[in-house]
Amino acid sequence: MEIQGHRGARGLWPENTLPGFARTLELGVDVVELDVGLTADGVPVLHHDQALRGDTVRDREPCRPGDPMYPYVGRPIRELTLAQVKTVDAGVPHPRFAETQTPLPGARVPTLAEACELFAPHDVRLAVEIKTDPSWPEVETITTTAVKVLDSYGLTERSRLLAFDWRVLGVARGLLPSGERIALVEPDTLEASWMAGHDPAGGLVAAAAAAGATMISPKRVMVTPELVAAAHDRGLAVVVWTVNDPVEMARYVAFGADAIVTDYPDRLRDVVGRRG
Repeated sequence: MEIQGHRGARGLWPENTLPGFARTLELGVDVVELDVGLTADGVPVLHHDQALRGDTVRDREPCRPGDPMYPYVGRPIRELTLAQVKTVDAGVPHPRFAETQTPLPGARVPTLAEACELFAPHDVRLAVEIKTDPSWPEVETITTTAVKVLDSYGLTERSRLLAFDWRVLGVARGLLPSGERIALVEPDTLEASWMAGHDPAGGLVAAAAAAGATMISPKRVMVTPELVAAAHDRGLAVVVWTVNDPVEMARYVAFGADAIVTDYPDRLRDVVGRRG
């Protein structure tokens, strides 16, 4: 059973930040999940949504006096330059995790390259989520750019590419034929537009395999013993997201899931340890 830290360990520290990632590594996770967007000047940066979210980052000051794009929070990352994105504070406490999260004031939105530099010396795998949707025409650009950064740090063999927009999986298969590719899915994306044109009526596992996935990652409410068995029959590993309750964690371990994504890797480590 793999322990996968969600956006680092966002229940404990602000998500997608270098100091948060560093502390996550100290917990002994197997995989660190992170999210990649592309700035207007073509730099892959780490942030969960396609636009800067006000519950995870906060404006500080414009990158230059009188910048007409300021304030930056709320704007799509692909409309902002790296210099603009770098001004926001990404270490602010998240309201949802106020009781358990330690703020990291002053942390910046990292580039993928900065994260790779941190992770390269450590024995950990990366789950790199490409943040696009079916309306994006530039799926190949963002995926190729991310892979180039991973390759420059020698991390492609330790990295998995994942996306709700399954077109990414096809691009990733062409770039890294022997790499791991994860088909993310939740009830709201269970339709052909998200699934690279594949019909979900023919079966979720079959559609994921046809789209180029080597692993399937459904939202926890979709995971059953039957789905796990069907995936394993097709040679696909199952990664369940996002599970924070220890009782639920034990349930998915019993189902035979191969990995669990959690905001609290420390809790999952305890559950897995108790089950041997």
